[in-house]
Amino acid sequence: MKDLTRCVITPEVNTEGFKSLAVGVHRASTIVFDNAADYANRGARGPDGYSYGLYGTPTTRTLEAKLTALEQGARTFLVPSGQAANTIAVLPFLKAGDGILIADTAYPPMRDFADTDLDRFGVEVDYYDPLDLSDLERRINSRTKIVWCESPGSTTMEVQDLPRIAQLAHKHGALVGCDNTWATPINYKPLSLGADIVTEGLTKYIAEHSDLLLGSLTVRDERLVAPIRSTLGRLGISVSPDDASMVLRGMETLGVRMQHSSEVAMSLIERLQASEVVERVLYPALPTDPSYTVWQRDFTGASAVFSVIFKPGIANHVPSSLDVLQTFAIGASWGGTRSLVAPMPVKGHRSATKWAGDDLILRISVGLEDPQDLIDDIDAVLADITSRVRVDR
Repeated sequence: MKDLTRCVITPEVNTEGFKSLAVGVHRASTIVFDNAADYANRGARGPDGYSYGLYGTPTTRTLEAKLTALEQGARTFLVPSGQAANTIAVLPFLKAGDGILIADTAYPPMRDFADTDLDRFGVEVDYYDPLDLSDLERRINSRTKIVWCESPGSTTMEVQDLPRIAQLAHKHGALVGCDNTWATPINYKPLSLGADIVTEGLTKYIAEHSDLLLGSLTVRDERLVAPIRSTLGRLGISVSPDDASMVLRGMETLGVRMQHSSEVAMSLIERLQASEVVERVLYPALPTDPSYTVWQRDFTGASAVFSVIFKPGIANHVPSSLDVLQTFAIGASWGGTRSLVAPMPVKGHRSATKWAGDDLILRISVGLEDPQDLIDDIDAVLADITSRVRVDR
């Protein structure tokens, strides 16, 4: 063998006895075969085999297996973001003339995808009140192929009665999908409650560090595997094994992070509720929350994301008051180590229900900073809002 060839061909190294706790990062596009017969029959390897990097590496398969076990599902697929998980969860199962029913409180980009792309493809798109089963029953019909849930709802935190929704949808032959990014599979398992597909924005709590984008979708039944896998192949969608390895690393501390952050969140909520400028806090783990009964029945814990509604006429002062923050950052995502706030509009993302009151909610995500620093920030914001309101009067 000549030197130039030696530079290209990598020798096999004995790995016996090397058993690391860390998951190895396997980067690959081309997968080689021992002989021509194996190459010719590569399709027979099935979804667990390796044939091309687009369909997975040992690193991505490790993350998929870990998520599958947590979700109590049959198989998991990785995609480049949480929104990609939502779109891929429905695309393989819809064609022109079919219908999809989406919870009115779903993630706004999911609404945009449905109203823009699914509608363009000839799919009938409709929205239902997430808390009113009779509204869903009135809207569902023989064309409905998917009922889409998000529980709690984006920003406004409504918890859906997933077992009853699934029972109704399945009676009409429709699949049920559920975005589970808020709770993660640590605190909520939609597949065990009747959902057929569950999606996660791994970008957030599961990855932890706000430095990557990744999503997952897990199916309850093997019959849903082939349509999703072939759709991913046709669209050329894959994920980086480097990103998958970072999620695997962050995932190991998921449970303790969420427990800590949710405890701190509750202490901040108590402070917010006592303020004269706050109307109420939206958080299903509060006994006073309208969704508390269903949350307590179906969830095993809460995340540290909640929303604040201010008293009438006060919301317009909130954005300027956020400038006093020292520890919280202002940002659109959540679930990382850094605590975040984001002023969120609501009315423009509703059609089956109406949002009463001011069109601004302050969404708060609690991270891992010292609780006292977060308390000081909340106190400073509330004091600033209060002073602005008094001047305004």
